[in-house]
Amino acid sequence: MSKYRKIFAVVMMTVVLLLSISSLVISATWRLEDGQDFRQMSSSQSSDKYILAVAELKKLANSGETELFYKQLEKLKKDFPQIVGEDLDSFMQAELLFCEGKFTKAVRAYDRFLAKFPESELYQAALDRQLSIATAFLGGEKKRILGIFKINTYAQAAKIIDRIVERAGKSPIASKAAATLASGYEKRGKFNKAYEQWSKISSDWPAGQTGKDSLLAMGRCKHAAYKGPSWDDSGLVSADSYYRNFKSRYPVAAEEFDIDSKLEQINEQAAYKQFCIGKYYQETGSTLSANFYYEMIVSDWPNTTAAKMAKSVMTKMANNQSVGKEEMTWKNNALKKFGKLFL
Repeated sequence: MSKYRKIFAVVMMTVVLLLSISSLVISATWRLEDGQDFRQMSSSQSSDKYILAVAELKKLANSGETELFYKQLEKLKKDFPQIVGEDLDSFMQAELLFCEGKFTKAVRAYDRFLAKFPESELYQAALDRQLSIATAFLGGEKKRILGIFKINTYAQAAKIIDRIVERAGKSPIASKAAATLASGYEKRGKFNKAYEQWSKISSDWPAGQTGKDSLLAMGRCKHAAYKGPSWDDSGLVSADSYYRNFKSRYPVAAEEFDIDSKLEQINEQAAYKQFCIGKYYQETGSTLSANFYYEMIVSDWPNTTAAKMAKSVMTKMANNQSVGKEEMTWKNNALKKFGKLFL
């Protein structure tokens, strides 16, 4: 495979002009002139000219300038005939659709290319393009139906990413695609789905930056999914476990992400849920059950706002005094400190 094909693939996978690639040593090239005669170019001239031409092609595709894109492609193929091939034509058919903004059709065209040319050096560039389309869909890009109606494309983005991961195996673009989908779920408030995706990522890429990011994200999603004291708090237990694991494995990063504060918030939330259960029993006249929960709070979460509230309530109950005002003071102070996460 020509070195020019390799450079073409590299530049097509980038957004900026990779002029540093011009330092690559490339053999002398023959340029096809308008009169159909070949003229030899120096290695450095050929390299620089080629890289700039491919970068310009990528720029035109990204900007949607279809007519200029087509002209630049034809000129590139004429100037550098050694890059011409069936795989290039198939890839460029998809690129042209991408340039026209026909993202759904472009995805299908990239699929055809990927299925037919699995050994092509443009394979990774096609996956990269599909990921950029999926990212746009997750970001709110919509497609038209019958040229009129627009529909959300989150489900389509998920399918695109699933296929990328299936094709790319354990490669960097596979982990990037999977993380993109997980982050998309988080941004939409789909924390349970996001957790499932991050959990799979953690299983497939347990080490390195991806493993680190997924561990933190699993704690974040479990924490964010908690709906309040009227709901199940098993997510808080899981979040606490993930955060503590993260702190143990990445102590420096734990300070950066203020994990201690998150653990304190979880303690406050868990304790307050038990306090609400105690209040329920107290209000229904089950004093023994109420005291059981209040004492558990003081024992298990001694430094929380809920523990202070529980102590105050137990003291007033023992003295047959009314309760409520002081309790609300403790609660309001906790709300000021932790915001809605307290509830």
